[in-house]
Order: sequence, then C-alpha cells, then structure tokens
Amino acid sequence: MPDQDLLSRFPPVSMTLLETDKARFARELCRSFREYGFAAISDHGLDEALIAGAYAKAAEFFALPEATKMKYFVEGGGGARGYTPFGKEIAKDAKHVDLKEFWHVGRDLPAGHPYEADMAPNLVPGEVAGWQETVHGLYAAFDAMGVKVLRAIALDLGLEETFFDDTVKDGNSVMRLLHYPPVTGDPGGSIRAEAHGDINTITLLLGAEEPGLQVKTRSGEWVDMNPPPGCLVVNMGDMLARSTNDILPSTQHRVINPAGARTEFSRYSLPFFLHYRPDYMIETLPGCAGPDNPDKYPEPIRANDYLNQRLREIGLLK
Repeated sequence: MPDQDLLSRFPPVSMTLLETDKARFARELCRSFREYGFAAISDHGLDEALIAGAYAKAAEFFALPEATKMKYFVEGGGGARGYTPFGKEIAKDAKHVDLKEFWHVGRDLPAGHPYEADMAPNLVPGEVAGWQETVHGLYAAFDAMGVKVLRAIALDLGLEETFFDDTVKDGNSVMRLLHYPPVTGDPGGSIRAEAHGDINTITLLLGAEEPGLQVKTRSGEWVDMNPPPGCLVVNMGDMLARSTNDILPSTQHRVINPAGARTEFSRYSLPFFLHYRPDYMIETLPGCAGPDNPDKYPEPIRANDYLNQRLREIGLLK
C-alpha cells in the first residue's frame, strides 16, 4: 500500500491540542484507537535529550559481552526486571521465538510499600555510567505522559477525566529497552517480534519510525505503522480492551525482519507498558456494555493475576 495511504490511516494528533481543545484531542485520538487500536501523537513534549540519552545507554548495554549482560538476568523473574536474552520470549500461540533481547525498568518503590510483593526492585548495570539518571528519568516522563493519554480516553468514554488516575497510581508499569540485532543468515522462521497483543492498559512507543512495525486491521490486512520522525505511538493493551469490553481494541501487531541493506542494522525501540496497580480489579466500565455490545468479560480479575496468567502464555513465567 502506498505510503500516502498509510499516513492517512494514522494521521498524527498534536499534543498541543490538549491546551487549546481538549475535547478535540480526545476525539481524534480515540477515533484512531477505536478503529485500529493504535494512534500517533506529534509534539509530545518528551525531552529529546533524555530520549537520545536512553537510546545511547541501551546501545551501550547491549554491546556488552553476553556473560556480562547475563549477570542481570533474573531466573524465574518473568523478565520483570533487568535483562532478558534472546530465545526467552515467544508470542502467544507462536511457533518461533522472537529475535530480540531487552531490559526492563520498573517502578522504584519505597521500603515497606504495599506492592513490594508484586514488584521486584530494579537492577542497575554498573558498566553503564549515568544509567539511573537517564533511563529512570525517561521512565518517570513516560509515566506522566501515560496519565495524560488516559485522561483523554476517559473523556471520550464519557467518564470523569481523572477516572484512570487512581487505577494506574503506583501501577506495575515497565519500560523496555529493546534491541533487535542485524538479521544475518537464515533466521529459521523467526521474525523480530511475532504477532501479539500487549498485556497492559496502554503502550507508549518511541522508535516506531524505523521500518518494521506492522498493525493488523479489522479486515485482516497487515499495514505499516511508521509515523513521521519524532512521533509517539500509542496502542491499546489487553487490560484496557477488557475494561472497555473491546470498544477500544487491543490490536495484533508485529515487527517484521528488514530487507536489503537494512538487514545489517540493529533496531532499537523504547516501549513503555503502562499497567494498572496490582490490586485493581479489571471489570467492564460503565457505558461499555449494552444490548448492542453484550458484556464479554462478566468476571472481574485482579490486574496482577491477569498479568501473571499472560506472562505464562508467552513463556516468561513457568
């Protein structure tokens, strides 16, 4: 499909509208969410120097020797913190592992916090100077940005603007520093990321302008999602889809292998998976079920129970 047609599917919505026309920002953003489960945001305001710094720290870490990186792999930790090597994550129902390695940063909790049992402490690679200031700094910026997006979603759903604030306060959110290495030789049927839906509420993604990310439309067609440089891509996760009775769908997406000269290059991206707090009960929200859209999820489920169920499905928990 021609690029101009692709851009018309995901026209970026400017974050500046939040200051001038909040209702329009919510309407345009959620029109894309309702149709595709994805949207692009321009003028997002995240610190470009912080973003560049996080990419640099990620590249520095992933260039370390394998034995060094494996010091930060937590056996049995479900990939929640630290390093996850190649061959560990596989999409639900997929036959091949993904061609990627990644690092997870989570929320830093004070000692004695009630969610300590559900959230492991962060690891810090001592080999990369300035890691916490840069990487954890971007985590905090993403966390605040996610609340702004959720407020727009709440408005579009006819809820109080701050409805989701408490649901994600101290949520089990993670930022992933993701490295897809060059694809050399026969990948044996594997691609960088097999088709999957995200587990969480919403995902905020930097790095989507590098070709490879594809979204599956309602008609079953795979289309490229590569917005203009500098855009933030946001997509619905399974938790929020469940909360909205699939009014806001969690769309299957994948990262295909590069072609031509791009096979020689790594691909880096920075997704932030915004989660509900661990004890939040996921249930269908007011106004999201009715005669024309019967409730598909009548049984509430604790957010952390849902998370662990899904982590087992993708091979990160046994």
